[in-house]
Amino acid sequence: MNKTATVVLFLLVITTNQLKAQNAEVFQQIGYLLNDALLYSDKYITPATDAAVYQASSGWMTSTKKKELGEVTFGVNANLFFVPKSDRTFTATNNDFEFFSIEGQNSVEVPTALGNNDQYYLVGDLGGSEVRLKSPEGVNEETVFYPYLQAGVGLWYGTEVLVKYSPKTKLKKGDYQVYGAGLKHNLDQHFSENFNKTIHVSALIAYSKENLSFDFVDIQSAYGTLGINSLGSSIDTYQTQINISKTHKNLEVLWGVIFNISDFNYKFDGEKGSIEEIVPLQDILNDRMKDLSKTKRNLIGEFSGRYQFSNFFVQGTLAFGKFVNTNVSLQYEF
Repeated sequence: MNKTATVVLFLLVITTNQLKAQNAEVFQQIGYLLNDALLYSDKYITPATDAAVYQASSGWMTSTKKKELGEVTFGVNANLFFVPKSDRTFTATNNDFEFFSIEGQNSVEVPTALGNNDQYYLVGDLGGSEVRLKSPEGVNEETVFYPYLQAGVGLWYGTEVLVKYSPKTKLKKGDYQVYGAGLKHNLDQHFSENFNKTIHVSALIAYSKENLSFDFVDIQSAYGTLGINSLGSSIDTYQTQINISKTHKNLEVLWGVIFNISDFNYKFDGEKGSIEEIVPLQDILNDRMKDLSKTKRNLIGEFSGRYQFSNFFVQGTLAFGKFVNTNVSLQYEF
């Protein structure tokens, strides 16, 4: 082998090794970025998903009275959720991150999905190129409103089937939707004939599906967009509750206790980024998001009042526990 060929071969070996080392470093940095995205997305969206369970759980029990076969109740509901201050922000520090650091600060209170629209810059380095992003905004509302429809049909033996549905409700920086079905059974019909006929007791089981999606971050890098600009959550909630009511003329007052179990799942559901030409980042990240899946239990109190005029009813409901949720409904029975 002549000297020129030897030099060329030597340069090729060095260049190849350098490229391999550079690629290995880039993939390591991407791994750190994924870890930071998981950490941030969990803290950002969890308060909103916890709140969604409260919104979906209250208002199912319109009345504890026994329904007759074929009796139909149809209602239009306005739900109002009060966002607590403690769930509007979380503390982010540079020690939390492996890839990013907070520009100009060591720690800062950043908004959750239920928070305001304050934004801060996070910076990192990917393959020698700066990655700079604005932290995601919250809905910037102290109350979250959404409308939904609910209907019930009386079955045999004092049982009623219930369904609720809300169209996709647009929030600032996101959207929300809930739907579900349940079965209610009147219990006081099984009590002795001497039982107070102005007091009624019913039990309910229900399932609801809550879907949330929030604008997340749009990261630009030398390797293209990353495709994590939309963060979504799918929640399955299984609920049991028991209510007791007292009637006085046209007014029925209800007290209830709700117990539910919710399964939370998360994923980035926006368009994939151009970095997918190098690495299937969104699929990898969503596979990692399975680690954030969790199951939570809630015990919720409920109080409501229902007033009848002709075949119409107006009902206000208050659910309370970790959060406070209110509901106003106009119903018609036929």
